[in-house]
Amino acid sequence: MTIETLAAQGRDKVHTGLAGLDTARLKAIRNASLRDCFKRLDDTHYRNEFVARILDREYINDAASRTVNATWYSLESIQGGVIWIACGTATETDYSRLVHVALRKVRMLLVLGPDEQLRRTFSGIVPTITACRNMAEALHKAYLYESMDVKVLFSPSCNDGTPTEALGEAFRNEVNEL
Repeated sequence: MTIETLAAQGRDKVHTGLAGLDTARLKAIRNASLRDCFKRLDDTHYRNEFVARILDREYINDAASRTVNATWYSLESIQGGVIWIACGTATETDYSRLVHVALRKVRMLLVLGPDEQLRRTFSGIVPTITACRNMAEALHKAYLYESMDVKVLFSPSCNDGTPTEALGEAFRNEVNEL
């Protein structure tokens, strides 16, 4: 059985499904206190969270991805092309581990803040790299992107000190304004 037959939307669905099986087994455990612990687990907010579909384009909030590895997983999980919105405030971050996945998937990179580090890494890899003053500008540029065969992913890929909740809510609010 292949991943494609298990989940039409990619590897993240397979991992979620397998985790769901484990969760179902754990809930069947006879120890009531352990079972009650697992009943209280909440979904992780701002982790590959579907926000909206506007004109057949999906907007995905991944504000919890504050590392290169987390962003790699998010990009790898999405099928098709991606408009990636990242934060450009981390000057010491090594983005080179994202080059291979960016080459295959990222059609446009929109950078919140300074774009020097991301531009140095992805120049010649990503066709369009643009610095944006704020989330509203980034989403407006993503909205105007001509190809409809892309998904818009907000995955900061760095931790600039801004709370995840603030970033996630800013993305969600601006998407809802489109």
